[in-house]
Amino acid sequence: MATFIIAPHMRLQEWVAEEKGYFAAEGLDYAFRDELVSKDGKRHDLGDRVGAYQTFEQGRSSDVSCACHWTVSVAASSGHGKLYADAYSVAPAGIFVPADSPLRQPADLAGVPISVGYQSGSHYSTLQALEQYLPAAEIRLSFADGLLFRRMELLLEGRVPAAHLFNGPYYFAEQLGFRKIIDATFMIAAMLTGAPDPEDVRKYFRALRRAQRDIDLRPERYTRYYAKEFPERFHAAMDTRRWGPGERLVFEPYTKEAFEDSFAWIARHGIFAEGGMGSGRYEAAACSLAPAAS
Repeated sequence: MATFIIAPHMRLQEWVAEEKGYFAAEGLDYAFRDELVSKDGKRHDLGDRVGAYQTFEQGRSSDVSCACHWTVSVAASSGHGKLYADAYSVAPAGIFVPADSPLRQPADLAGVPISVGYQSGSHYSTLQALEQYLPAAEIRLSFADGLLFRRMELLLEGRVPAAHLFNGPYYFAEQLGFRKIIDATFMIAAMLTGAPDPEDVRKYFRALRRAQRDIDLRPERYTRYYAKEFPERFHAAMDTRRWGPGERLVFEPYTKEAFEDSFAWIARHGIFAEGGMGSGRYEAAACSLAPAAS
């Protein structure tokens, strides 16, 4: 049986499951393979208009990985894997500015470049958050600043006026006194790539479910694992004792209704070129491994 390849997602659950032996207890033969992070953060320097969706187009090498539910929906609909429909997660996120910034209200962001990842969760959720306050023509997104750690670094160095951050970088910005202008929390979905053994997928998620319960009970025991996801150059400044639990797994179905609602929202906003969103059929894009209801 092949080794089950896991791509951690800048969150705590996989590291807790490994520490507590939950993968081993399930009998899962596994290995971690980072898809987007590295010790120096260079994998986040993907350039202008290259984001999470493009990594699925290029082909991810893990059996299971994650991205925002919008991108996973379109990628799965386009044949780049299967959306795992038996669970999803929710990541705390927000648009941050320096403490001394004159920007204080969401409406102040009109015309201000906001660093986000192209066709990534930060892209979609920034639009969703700000369109309550601003017309589309006044929401200015900057795709030139790379993915999560790169735009975080640019914000910390004062080289961009605003950036969307989530999970660990969200807490790091808070720790350093950066100000959140608006919340932009968003859903994340899992993608199955290739043809992993369904029982291995079940073992993986059973282990994560146990890890989630541990994190819910005593998050302060596990926030130290954020250091495994951050480039080493930030470690000395990080006080993860002050940070929260971050992304939370929800063991409820990612439903057809959720898929169709998000798909329609993406289409209305013209985020993908016409004809570039695949079939748009939940039945073709999603995969459920849960027992059928009796």
